[in-house]
Amino acid sequence: MAVPPPKLTILEQRRIEAGIVKPIYETLERELGVEQAQALIGAAIRQAALDSGQAFAAEETAGTSLESFAVLFERWKEGGAYDFELLQQTPEHFDFNIRRCAYAEMYKDMGLGHIGHLLSCQRDGALCEGYDPKIEMTRTQTVMQGASHCDFRFRYVEGKE
Repeated sequence: MAVPPPKLTILEQRRIEAGIVKPIYETLERELGVEQAQALIGAAIRQAALDSGQAFAAEETAGTSLESFAVLFERWKEGGAYDFELLQQTPEHFDFNIRRCAYAEMYKDMGLGHIGHLLSCQRDGALCEGYDPKIEMTRTQTVMQGASHCDFRFRYVEGKE
């Protein structure tokens, strides 16, 4: 009987992905310029996040909700990835701040801080969209782009398709 591989945290998974994306991004930037390289990487990562959201939703036997999304979010915190401050959690609201982000630290250490927002932050809204279109996310600032904290605000909007 084969031993299953150890489960990776999302942070570990993102480190592996970033190691693969880095030379691709550098080649695109060299060949096409910064703007085009960022547009292409951004589009690819956004689509991957949408697909991930849909895959996570398909695993929800009881259907999706903001409450099930909040449980799913725990996976992103594994391995001490965030200093997390919960502000409000109800069936319609999930609000929190992130004061320290290991994803931002990792991308910076890998020399990818300048595209960390594409590799990580932009995934958040796309993941929600794929998971449940009734979940709306707003965020006005991120640690990745130099703010003191990320201000995540999620709303569950009934009747939205």
